[in-house]
Amino acid sequence: MSLKRVLIVGGTGYLGQHLLQSLRISPLSLAYTYNSEPPPQLLFNALPDIPSFRVDMRTGDGFGAVSNLFGQPDVVINCAAISVPRACEMDQEAAMAINVPTALVDWLLSFKVNKTLLIHLSTDQVYEGTKSFYKEEDDVVPVNVYGKSKVEAERYISAKYPNFAILRSSIIYGPQTIAPLPKSLPIQWMDSVLAKGEALDFFLDEFRCPVYVKDLVNVIRILIDQWISEHKQMRLLLNVGGPDRVSRVQMAEAVANVRGYSTALIKQVSASSVDRGVKSPADISMDITKLIQTLGVTPTSYTEGVTLTLHAIPCLQRCP
Repeated sequence: MSLKRVLIVGGTGYLGQHLLQSLRISPLSLAYTYNSEPPPQLLFNALPDIPSFRVDMRTGDGFGAVSNLFGQPDVVINCAAISVPRACEMDQEAAMAINVPTALVDWLLSFKVNKTLLIHLSTDQVYEGTKSFYKEEDDVVPVNVYGKSKVEAERYISAKYPNFAILRSSIIYGPQTIAPLPKSLPIQWMDSVLAKGEALDFFLDEFRCPVYVKDLVNVIRILIDQWISEHKQMRLLLNVGGPDRVSRVQMAEAVANVRGYSTALIKQVSASSVDRGVKSPADISMDITKLIQTLGVTPTSYTEGVTLTLHAIPCLQRCP
């Protein structure tokens, strides 16, 4: 029996690389796409047998090569997005064109037999941020272009494609990727600035449910296994966050506590005191009851996830 094919769209990004690293040890045939830059040499060296394809998410150019050389995937995981909210504000046209996967859905619909599960990464920023612990059925009222593009993507997939799982992810954190990314990762950034011993401002009134990257990978693995074993079409929407609602201050305090840095370095300020060039929802913490009940997962606590993350990198000053 031939191996099931899994295509990771946006495989050179943070989640994409973690998926490649995890799924490579499974009995699956993997491939991934990239866009602006060729795969980093470190990634290519680590995964030389996994084919990569350049794909333009605006036009769909490149999907034909995937069809010809890899074949129709059994599962597509769409991680491709402009995910920096300020970048979305600065180029709204690009945000909508890339974050709403019209070309990807059209390509999947072009196959004569629909045997592909689409796992699409959405965001907690679809919520307005005026209360705590949003549920999947709550109204989506995004306050910025990034959130609006992701809402449009969810609606497009739901209307056009018959077999999907949409995952509304919170801030994803965890160990560095095989090929380190140019942008800073949240826990690593907090560790680096606190290690310098300089005071820094953190928001006390902006709340999220950060999700440990390996938990998110595990959720996706479970969905892949369910589709391959049961072949029952899905129309699934899940909040995928961690179990803890934390402010930016609390996020930094956990890093300081694990490392042994002084929490006096963490200065508490209101998010309203800083102009970031984009509106940011205040509280988009998520209720993950449906995730736990549907897939039987036990998400990693934020403190444990921070500990696991920091143990993967050296301490930058004397640690206990």
